[in-house]
Amino acid sequence: MYLLNRNVVSARELAERFEVSVRTIVRDMETLSIAGIPVSSSTGASGGYEILDTFKLNKQITTMEDYLFIITALKGMCSAYDNKKINTTLEKLLTAGHYKDEEQRVFIDFGVVSEGKNIPGFVREIEEAIHNKSIVEFDYTDSTGQKSHRAVEPLALNYRWYAWYLLAYCTCKNDYRLFKLNRLNDLIVTDKPINYEHGNVPELLEKQWSNDTRRYIPMKLLCKAEARVPVMEYMKGKIVEERENGDFVMDTYVIENERIWFSMLLGLGDSVEVLEPREIIDKIKEKTLQIQNLYRD
Repeated sequence: MYLLNRNVVSARELAERFEVSVRTIVRDMETLSIAGIPVSSSTGASGGYEILDTFKLNKQITTMEDYLFIITALKGMCSAYDNKKINTTLEKLLTAGHYKDEEQRVFIDFGVVSEGKNIPGFVREIEEAIHNKSIVEFDYTDSTGQKSHRAVEPLALNYRWYAWYLLAYCTCKNDYRLFKLNRLNDLIVTDKPINYEHGNVPELLEKQWSNDTRRYIPMKLLCKAEARVPVMEYMKGKIVEERENGDFVMDTYVIENERIWFSMLLGLGDSVEVLEPREIIDKIKEKTLQIQNLYRD
């Protein structure tokens, strides 16, 4: 990629750019030639290596549409993930693909994943700890409000379900756990090293998600016509009955102790009525009574 974006590059410049020896660069050029890439070398003060004009990226299987997909994804990632290496990768592709801003038609912004002012800092610190194989400690509050102090071996960061999660081996529980970053406090990257090799991290991550122990509660809602858009957008259920006046009945599932769906129901007010289960109805009654008491003159 570096050679394709330039004319003639000296072996010393390549060695400095990629932080290797000149001898390594010579071997790499031989490897590229063996792989079928036409690398030409010249001697003298202005000599060096170059790739012949007959070989360009547009001669390969990568098309402009491919570049647009990759660049769109990288731009979206840059909007949420503060990492200089990603910006460097983006710059390389912008140059190599002869990309023009006016050609982009899909724009993705994941800025919402920052969640709070402390989350980007947590992501950077944990990423560094993962790279350096250092144990981290923090105070953690789970979904039920229980607080504990944890010392963990960080393995991976994962953005899923509108939030950042940390996959780690918890030394307190002697098992792998997922920790939601917005429930962390007083994060400390220690100088204690991780000595254990944990194996295939992607497989460990998916195993944790598949071992979801959260309780899912089936819920039936009677929704007024004017609430159709927000209910369909946020509750993500299935309409099981349509009424002549535009009202409808929806079946959905919610996660116990998660606040988003409960806040949404309260915010929709009398536009949505919970028909079942009884435990959700009682919970709403209790909460609305608490709110009334709070604002009572």
